[in-house]
Amino acid sequence: MTSILPPQLVDDLFRHRYARMVAGLCRVLGPGRLDLVEDVVQEALLRALRVWPAEGVPDSPEAWVFRVARNLALDSLRRQKIAVRVESELRAWAQQEPTTAPAAEAITDDTLRMLFLCSHPAVPVDARVPLILKTVCGLGVPAIARGLLQKEATIAQRLVRAKAKLQGGDIVFEMPGPQELAARLDLVLQVVYLLFNEGYRSHDGPDLVRADLVHEAVRLTALLLESPAIATPTVHALLALMLLLGARVPARTDAAGDLLTLAEQDRSSWDRRWLACGFHHFQRSIGGDRLSPYHCEAAIASVHASAATYAATDWRRILAEYDRLLAMSPSPIVRLNRAVATGKVHGAAAALAELEALRDERALDDYFLLPATTAQMRWVLGEHEQAARSLEQALELPCSEPEQRLLARRLAACRRSEAAPPW
Repeated sequence: MTSILPPQLVDDLFRHRYARMVAGLCRVLGPGRLDLVEDVVQEALLRALRVWPAEGVPDSPEAWVFRVARNLALDSLRRQKIAVRVESELRAWAQQEPTTAPAAEAITDDTLRMLFLCSHPAVPVDARVPLILKTVCGLGVPAIARGLLQKEATIAQRLVRAKAKLQGGDIVFEMPGPQELAARLDLVLQVVYLLFNEGYRSHDGPDLVRADLVHEAVRLTALLLESPAIATPTVHALLALMLLLGARVPARTDAAGDLLTLAEQDRSSWDRRWLACGFHHFQRSIGGDRLSPYHCEAAIASVHASAATYAATDWRRILAEYDRLLAMSPSPIVRLNRAVATGKVHGAAAALAELEALRDERALDDYFLLPATTAQMRWVLGEHEQAARSLEQALELPCSEPEQRLLARRLAACRRSEAAPPW
């Protein structure tokens, strides 16, 4: 008689445990066999899905999958007549119990090495982010394509090129030296933050939030902080930012899954533990001599987290932080977010002028928040017809279903010419 595996176990298998096993096997077999590593891990997980419903989940699921993956790897290598060199190490690796301290330390070390392997200079620049998201975060090609706003075929091609470089080069599975560490750490932080953003606001689909991705990004950043050489103020700043934003997740949607804006959220529902941890890491981030964009974004998040109500928000301080952020990272997204703060401090007309200057930015062509924010400012100015046109434009661009429903509600309110802004 078969049974259905708990969804949480299936998700854990195909995300956390997949990434751990890929990293562990890659250490033993070498980066040049990454294709083999991914194949045997995926096959081991699929066997678990076939066997466990009939025979029951083993006491140590991860150890079970480890051993199956090891045996599959050995079988493949024996066919290639190269198994002798790695057989003993594979056996020791697969027999580790994930709940023991040595195995936990090995998992941490392997995951960190994998993060930095994927950001190796030999890997093509445009392939490093997809490679980390695939091998360390356990994301599939469709999810990576959504997160990077790219076509699936493009992501697949980049992954093929990245693995070819790992196979053809003399690359070892180890942490970079001190001279390389800083540059490659910056890329790793960018990727982890990208992962967080995909979870915090999904680009499409039925859900606004993917809490699993939010937690995975926080886990990886906390993992980085376990290494003294990596535990820099910048990493603390990123973790603070993600915790302070992630604390809002329970309040970001209502019971029906509809989006609640920051002004509408019940702040008593924010996760107090995450807020406390976020402020702790924000304090830890202040001690360095380098100010990063993550510091500015964490400062902005801390202002929102400190305000008892939306009306009590210190928008002047937020605008000052955006000015500092813009000087370091003059991207269209930062300019768009700054325009919102400008509207709060200097009025909707001033914000609208900044938004109009962004209309020719190609990077924002498919970004629904530009016309949606323009609609907000036009609504505040009483220009309901123009606001409606901007909302119609926003509805034509990619976004999640909760965001589409919010835009539709705002459009209906504009067409009724309601007196109060619906956001």
